Amino acid sequence: MMKSTNMKFYILFSSFLLSVAVLHTTVADEEGDGEVSSPVSNLPFSDAVRVGRLLFLSGNLGAIPGTLKLAPGGIRGETRQTMENIKATLEKHGSSLGEVVKCTVYLADIADWSAMNEVYIEYFPVKPPARSALGVNGLALGALTEIECIATVSD
Repeated sequence: MMKSTNMKFYILFSSFLLSVAVLHTTVADEEGDGEVSSPVSNLPFSDAVRVGRLLFLSGNLGAIPGTLKLAPGGIRGETRQTMENIKATLEKHGSSLGEVVKCTVYLADIADWSAMNEVYIEYFPVKPPARSALGVNGLALGALTEIECIATVSD
């Protein structure tokens, strides 16, 4: 019971923080100081939100671009596709993997941590960003992993 309550609180709190970031950026955008990226499809979130020189990426799944279908290959395949999706989003917004300062990794099964990490480190071979990794009770589309990042953007 306590786990469920903590998870609900975490989801509500995360939604609140994202709402504050989007609201702040929308206000900043009207002043010419920020940038909000539209969702790739009709999903109710932006793929990235820029505040000053920081770029906040929404959580990325290992979905094949343009679809809601997860990449084959289990945790390794999904992690590789997730990282490719992150790389593309960063580049679209003038950043890169080398400018990522923090990642949060969500795993449907924390036992997949080692296998996910084998792929993840390929994308950050030198000076990896700060990172948190945690096991969760389910991800969208039945995904095995979701990764969100914060990066800097050079002007």
